Amino acid sequence: MKSVSGKQLCKILLANGWELKRISGSHHIFYKKGFYPVTVPVHMNKDLPISVLKSILKMTNLTENDL
Repeated sequence: MKSVSGKQLCKILLANGWELKRISGSHHIFYKKGFYPVTVPVHMNKDLPISVLKSILKMTNLTENDL
């Protein structure tokens, strides 16, 4: 699986119709109608752990190809 930083994932979510509602510290909370809120940790330009990335992709119905 391709590694992605939190900043990059935020851009991908915005491009796929997700809306940034708020930022709490280093966590960006995104909303989209029909889905539960998704929290993306943005720690500078560090890549997200694969387990976190897979979990977010599953919650947002995105695939590896969307990265």
